[in-house]
Amino acid sequence: MNPRLSADLPGSEEIDSILQHVSVLIVDDEPGMRNFLMRTFGPRCKRVEEAASAEEASALLDAQHFDLVVLDNVMPGQSGLDWLAEQRGVGLFAEAILMTAYADLDTAIQALRVGASDFVLKPFRSNQILTAASRCMDRRYLRRENFLLKYELRADFLAARGRLIGKSPGIEAVRSTLEKAARLPTPVLFTGESGTGKEIAARTLHAMSDRADKPFVAVNCAAISPDRIAGELFGGAGAAGRDGLLAHASGGMLFFDEIAELPLSIQATLLRVIEDGRMRPAGAEREIPLNLRFVFATNADLDALVAAGRFRKDLYHRINILSIQMPALRDRVGDIAELAELFMGSLSRQLSVVPLPISEELRLNLARYDWPGNVRELKNLIERSLILGEFPPEFAGDATAEAAEASESLHVVERQHIQAILEACGGNRAEAARRLGISRKTIDRKCAMWNA
Repeated sequence: MNPRLSADLPGSEEIDSILQHVSVLIVDDEPGMRNFLMRTFGPRCKRVEEAASAEEASALLDAQHFDLVVLDNVMPGQSGLDWLAEQRGVGLFAEAILMTAYADLDTAIQALRVGASDFVLKPFRSNQILTAASRCMDRRYLRRENFLLKYELRADFLAARGRLIGKSPGIEAVRSTLEKAARLPTPVLFTGESGTGKEIAARTLHAMSDRADKPFVAVNCAAISPDRIAGELFGGAGAAGRDGLLAHASGGMLFFDEIAELPLSIQATLLRVIEDGRMRPAGAEREIPLNLRFVFATNADLDALVAAGRFRKDLYHRINILSIQMPALRDRVGDIAELAELFMGSLSRQLSVVPLPISEELRLNLARYDWPGNVRELKNLIERSLILGEFPPEFAGDATAEAAEASESLHVVERQHIQAILEACGGNRAEAARRLGISRKTIDRKCAMWNA
């Protein structure tokens, strides 16, 4: 970058930071103005192209995508405003700055109606047009952030934010695979029972990746009606058009939860998007490039769905390159107490209530439970207990003589639980240790102590 070009600009470092990843199309019939703008934007932007007419500009847009169009209003053949209105109708999603020497209220109103982001009066200095450009792009980024925040709040995805907790062999294996896959573009498919933390694992993958500072957008395919999902994902062109979730997620990671629920027609479109790295919004005549990492999750048997014709075979093979099985909570017993403590702390602060003590007896009872709802069920139990001010009797214990006798020795409860797991594993100590989240040596030592 030529330092002399930016040295006299107020906030030039901030402007350069905003514009460095932006592609710009300059449309003006005056060679002198095009040259001036090329020299102004060229050193600061990712890519800058120029067109001497509306026809040339249309041809460039047919071949390439631009983030920003700097457009003269008075040109031979077609005015800038008419051209911009036409392009919005066929699929121009770039920000647009209108340059004019004849500004009036009608022009300003018309510019807003056809989708101009800003306009500048000729003549202008380089700092004025650069400030306008950075302001446009900054507003674009802010709109995206606001949209994604509202989307997450509306869909209650914020509840899934967290970190991958646990030291059990199953979770350590997941964490190791995530580390290996983090910086690769390869799609990842998370499988496992409902409530096992597939979205949290996906968010962990995103946090480990070089896209961590870009959006993470979660789409629950089961929560969006089939007649709305295409518009939600891909957006649309025209006056009432808007960006879809794929465009808003640009540069980041798009997570499709419950991918098995995606309609077959959308599956075909998604396959093309993944393979081509481009998409065409509804009503648009042009495709726009995408820079996305796709991540998927399901608790369904996709092999069975493919065999039944309810899931596309080609899409299945495209997304099933790297599959990560999330362990059920009953297979990671050693993590239950840590998760319970985590939920107790976070939920008590959220609800503004005093946390409940987690006794040793409660820990053992939590470990003995089968948790068909997995981590989600554990979290719900903690929240419900905080609201009521106590744990259910089946977890906290009761005052009966039988319960008192059973709790006399925690070692008895521990032995019963370990032996039950061993029996369920057919005596396989390595598998039992994996499910319990303890070492094989611990199992061997306990069994020797019990003469088992």
